[in-house]
Amino acid sequence: MKKTLYQFANNLADSAKDLLPIVLVIAFFQIVVLRQPLANMDNILLGAGFVLIGLTLFMQGLKLGLFPIGEVLAFSFVKKGSIFWLLCFAFALGFGATIAEPDLIVMANEAAKVAQLGYIINTDSEVINYAQTLRYIVAIAVGLSVVIGVIKILKGWAIQYLIIGGYLLVIVTTFFAPDFIIGIAYDAGGVTTGPITVPLLTALGVGLSSSIRARNPLIDGFGMIAIASLLPIVAIMLFGIFQ
Repeated sequence: MKKTLYQFANNLADSAKDLLPIVLVIAFFQIVVLRQPLANMDNILLGAGFVLIGLTLFMQGLKLGLFPIGEVLAFSFVKKGSIFWLLCFAFALGFGATIAEPDLIVMANEAAKVAQLGYIINTDSEVINYAQTLRYIVAIAVGLSVVIGVIKILKGWAIQYLIIGGYLLVIVTTFFAPDFIIGIAYDAGGVTTGPITVPLLTALGVGLSSSIRARNPLIDGFGMIAIASLLPIVAIMLFGIFQ
């Protein structure tokens, strides 16, 4: 219990340090440039406190729960010796983490609203369906990306060839995709690297590479997030081409 409280205190101090530059920037422009007092100061301070506590609890949860889960499950699947179930787990982990990603939910909802304003879709029900479709396409793409990342670790493939091939595929599909979907597609690649997906995929990659002989966690354990950010771009642009 004391160790947990000590870790929480350290995380609280680290979170305060992370938030300090943002506070200083806002204060500088508000006081020096705009020269206006902040309205609703009590609400701002209360909200900042909530952000500080929430960020601290989130980091504490990562260290206590998400990182150990990814590493332990990766080790267990390697020990079990079932490649099939390992790949099924990799896909399910990538899909499940992405579909719950707050960044993706926000991006998909905003993209659907803008598509309605651009007369690409019309009714409110189509807006909901469009947003859900974007989320599922991105989640499936990330799931497949995690499978590719796991195979890369198992086979010992070099990450640079996968990344170069992925970007070439992105460039090719960009030429054929409709203009309205290109920006959404590139943003879809960015929102997959959110606060839920990154810890789980990092823990999976490091745990898996640590469990396999002749694999270096520093070389083979990382790069899965980069792979997971490419395939969703291609998938959304293909959706725009064939929709």
